[in-house]
Amino acid sequence: MECCRRATPGTLLLFLAFLLLSSRTARSEEDQDGLWDAWGPWSECSRTCGGGASYSLRRCLSSKSCEGRNIRYRTCSNVDCPPEAGDFRAQQCSAHNDVKHHGQFYEWLPVSNDPDNPCSLKCQAKGTALVVELAPKVLDGTRCYTESLDMCISGLCQIVGCDHQLGSTVKEDNCGVCNGDGSTCRLVRGQYKSQLSATKCKILRDGPLDLDLLTCYLPLAY
Repeated sequence: MECCRRATPGTLLLFLAFLLLSSRTARSEEDQDGLWDAWGPWSECSRTCGGGASYSLRRCLSSKSCEGRNIRYRTCSNVDCPPEAGDFRAQQCSAHNDVKHHGQFYEWLPVSNDPDNPCSLKCQAKGTALVVELAPKVLDGTRCYTESLDMCISGLCQIVGCDHQLGSTVKEDNCGVCNGDGSTCRLVRGQYKSQLSATKCKILRDGPLDLDLLTCYLPLAY
């Protein structure tokens, strides 16, 4: 029995063509990377707490144009803000309190969870029905929605996972563990509020906290 077979001329030609194509592809990728300068340092974070955004830039070295992005982002300052810091969107609205709107001063309150444009700064004049877009874009790091980690960057809502990574779809499980499997807590139903503190469980029913019955997940040790 033959241990090997001699390659035919046709097979050799196909193999050489494959090597040539691979070499050209590798060179084109290297050439494309070579059109860009190195990425610059990361900018200062847009926030000091509560989750912000930082960016890095690179320069196109070609006289024509370069493929790809010249800016990249990452999250930063992913620590909770102290209670006295207040809501970040509310801070941006209140910054307009000393600016006249149609000849009048108003105390502006944030309008959150806009389904059409969550990254514009819409504020409502306190005590009135007047809602105004005071800026086309909120500051980078502003939450798109109050109950989400997704954040606005350069006027666009970007997905953020519980691991605080941009583009991540990782979620907390019912126990509040990021990317967990739900094994660190147990489901409890039918407990009276006098028996369970609402702060020690994850409430699954919307509404006031003085409900007679709660449905929640508790740590296994509770």
